[in-house]
Parts: sequence; C-alpha cells; structure tokens
Amino acid sequence: LSISGGVQVGVKTGALSVDHLEVMDQEAIDALVGTEVMPTMLPGAAFYLGTSYPPARDMINAGLPLALATDYNPGSAPCGKMAFMLSLACIRMKMTPEEAINAATINTAYAIDLSDTYGSITKGKTASVFITKEIPSYAFIPYAFGSDVIDQVILKGEVVN
Repeated sequence: LSISGGVQVGVKTGALSVDHLEVMDQEAIDALVGTEVMPTMLPGAAFYLGTSYPPARDMINAGLPLALATDYNPGSAPCGKMAFMLSLACIRMKMTPEEAINAATINTAYAIDLSDTYGSITKGKTASVFITKEIPSYAFIPYAFGSDVIDQVILKGEVVN
C-alpha cells in the first residue's frame, strides 16, 4: 500500500509473488524485470480503500506479466467477484480484456504455485471452468461490470450450479 522496499525484498528472497502494489515506483518495477516473481494486482482493495490503483500499464510496458486477485477479506476488499476485478483492471488499470483474463487465470495460477494443474484449459490440468450466458465476446465480461454473465461453474470437473 506504500513504497517500502517490499518488492525488492520479495525479489531478493525469491518470493513467488509480490502483492497489492497499489503504489509502485520505477525502481520497484525495474527490480521485477527479468525475475520469476509475479506482480499480483488487487484492484478490489484499491476500490474499497479509495487508494490509487496499481500501475498495470507501466508494468506491462516494462515486459512484466501480471496476476489479478480479489484480496477478498472484510478489512480491505469485501468482494470476491472476479468479474468485477476484471472490470476494475480494464477500466481503472487500463488493461485490455485479454491481459486481464490472462492475469486472472494462468498468471494467478503461477502466483500461487498451481500452474502445473490450473490456470488454462489444457489436457492433464484440472477442469475448473465457467460457461457464460450468450455474450458478444469474452471482452463483454469486464465491459458489463456488475452483470451476471456466468451460466454454469465447473470445479474440478464437477458442475457446482
């Protein structure tokens, strides 16, 4: 939530991810370039707390991948709706729908050390997917913030709704 040197500590110690990053400077961005540390954006916290949003565009322009999560908790982000996080990423952090969806899926799986089994639809990976109602394209998901576009959820190969 502030510039504290935490990103550099994460890089130095070989952390899998560094999270929040609402406030980043060029030094922190440069520290991440060329590492395997995943910068993780939590736009729900910025929304709820009224702080700045992570500088996603600057990080992407520096060649960094990004992960996207909710930070779902009662103190800083009482919202677990990933579709809303996609909307915030696109609207407030200037990510494209493709960048936001990749950040929420394959990159987040990497950030939590599950990319071997989750994060993409690939033979041999766990079948956790959602099926939308009829929409014009996947870009409609972040565009239509607050809309319920999910028709069916499948977790670990089992339909849950």
